[in-house]
This record gives sequence, C-alpha cells and structure tokens, in this order.
Amino acid sequence: MFGADDERIAWAEGYVGLLSTIGIERGIIGPREVPRLWGRHILGSAVVEELIPEKADVVDVGSGGGLPGIPLAIARPDLWVTLVEPMQRRVDFLGEVIAALGVPNVEVLRARADEVSPRGQSDVVVSRAVAPLGKLVGWCLPLARKGGVMLAIKGQGAALEVKENAGLIKRAGGGKAEILMCGESKLTDPVFTVPATVVRIERAR
Repeated sequence: MFGADDERIAWAEGYVGLLSTIGIERGIIGPREVPRLWGRHILGSAVVEELIPEKADVVDVGSGGGLPGIPLAIARPDLWVTLVEPMQRRVDFLGEVIAALGVPNVEVLRARADEVSPRGQSDVVVSRAVAPLGKLVGWCLPLARKGGVMLAIKGQGAALEVKENAGLIKRAGGGKAEILMCGESKLTDPVFTVPATVVRIERAR
C-alpha cells in the first residue's frame, strides 16, 4: 500500500492527524473512531487498490471525510481520484486536507452522484458506507464507462445485498456481481485485522 515511501507515509499520518482533530471538531467522524482510524478506515480503504488497474480514473461517490478516495490516492500515485461529496462542510474539510497534505492526484467536487458531468467516463467508481447496494448501483454505474466497474466496500451482509438487489443491478446496466476480499496479504500488520469486503460490478451496458 504505502510501501517504504516516506512522503506517502507522511501523507497518511497527516491525514490521520487531521481526521482525529478538526475532523472530530467538525463532525466529520466521531471520537470513538479514532482508535480505529489506521486499521479500519485508512488501511481498510487503501487495500481496495488491489482491484484498480494502472492509471485509472477513479470517482469516490459520497466521499464524506475522504474515505476511501484519499487513502487510495496516497497509496496509488498513478490514479486520478475525484472525491464527490454534496455537503458543503465536508467539501470544505476535504479541500483543506488536500491543500494541507499536498497530495497531487486528488480533487474534490461538490455534487450528488446524479449531478456529476460528464457521465459514463470513469474507469472505477468506489464507495464506502454510503447507501444500500440497491441505491448505489443507480448512483455509481452510470458514472462508469462501459467495461468500467463499481467497487462498493461493504460488511458481512454483502452477499445478502447482492442477492436481494440482483434485479436492480441488472436494470442499472450491471453485469455479474462478485464479492471479493481485499488485504488478506496485509493481515500481518497488527492494526489491520479484517480484510475489506468489496462488491465488484462491471458496467455491462
């Protein structure tokens, strides 16, 4: 993920610092999340890079405090990441984070998913803790190019969500939904104890 690159490690540490200070002050995250920032939030987002091809254009829908988009941009300097977030106070926070860290391959866009333009051009559309899968496919798949994918970071109920929303996935233009585990090779890290569960859906039409 962040490898031995001192600059990328410093960016990740700086991001954790901002989330755990002004992020709490502004209600971006809750104080109870601070002990889990590295393992659950930062590493749990960054490991999804395993599923993203080189030099991909990535859109993070409902980015909130920048998860998973900012960790992905830090871990993968070859990506271009757009953080899509409709709430102004979160947009302001994201802009301050990007400026403070100096990460060059990430930008923030204030918009809802259905307001993003142009549509249908992104290689990968990611999301984390945004909405049920049935809503996500309607928001995310139209932003992906044909043959592109949406990657939804989910929890233990991923399989049930896929089963219950098979019709909505098809109507939104999605192909077969796969449930993949990311980060299993990183479990030797003492703060990263649970792989990320990701629903991967290719835009078929």
